[in-house]
Amino acid sequence: MTSIVRFGTIATLSFLLACSGDSTPAPTTQEAPQAEKKGFDKLDPSALADAVNKAELVPSPIEMEAKLKTAGLQKDLGSLIATDKDLKVIVDDNDQVAIRTGIVMADLVLTLKSSDQATILKRLGKMKEGLKKLGAGDDIYAVISDFEARVQDNSVNKEELLEEFDELSQVMVSELEYEAGEWVVPLIQAGTWLEGANLVAKIMHQEKKYNAADEFFRQKEIVEYFISYVDRDGKDRAPDQVVAKLITTLNDLKTIADKPKISGADVQKIESLTDLVLNLL
Repeated sequence: MTSIVRFGTIATLSFLLACSGDSTPAPTTQEAPQAEKKGFDKLDPSALADAVNKAELVPSPIEMEAKLKTAGLQKDLGSLIATDKDLKVIVDDNDQVAIRTGIVMADLVLTLKSSDQATILKRLGKMKEGLKKLGAGDDIYAVISDFEARVQDNSVNKEELLEEFDELSQVMVSELEYEAGEWVVPLIQAGTWLEGANLVAKIMHQEKKYNAADEFFRQKEIVEYFISYVDRDGKDRAPDQVVAKLITTLNDLKTIADKPKISGADVQKIESLTDLVLNLL
């Protein structure tokens, strides 16, 4: 299956930093108008994939930080992540494993420049554990093991490591989708988005700077894309507590994203909504 979104840098703000350019490709077959007709109301994954396929959903950390600075925000996102944060990745529910793995990936990339060797290795290890539990194959496992070895023997600097994560992202995504299932990548990205949304909202709130809130948070189609996978049809059981809360949170965030203007109060609500989910982990 063709990758729907760039796994890019593995971590950052899926819908928050999405490019706002033309994201709906022109129909190329007679079936294309039918897919478009399904629209977002029914949250059809194929129609949603078509709509966001050309969006840059996961920019690199360098692009992300530059965008934050352009918006007048002074703090780095990674500065809000505790150095001793130790999120458990392996749990019974695989949807939750994917979400937790996404959060670890976000923390890894956003703090890579400031983290010591032990912290980087710990997060790489958790990422590897999560991907293995989700069914990732030997190729992805070997890539992460190689990163671990090079961090351990100091044969790669942090800038190079960050760039290589970005360069290898599309290979990793195609392998992961093939071996673990098409639902895995969107749920991992939902985790990275959840962490990123929370951090951006926190920084805006702390600095009382909301002028860029529309650019960061008015991305309704991307929120709908995540909903379609988190609350996908065909699940043989009710979602667990964390996934159920994430579904509720995504729907609340979709309501906010649909507003003509995102206010400071809306940003504070985004912070509190995402806090609720993260505090369950």
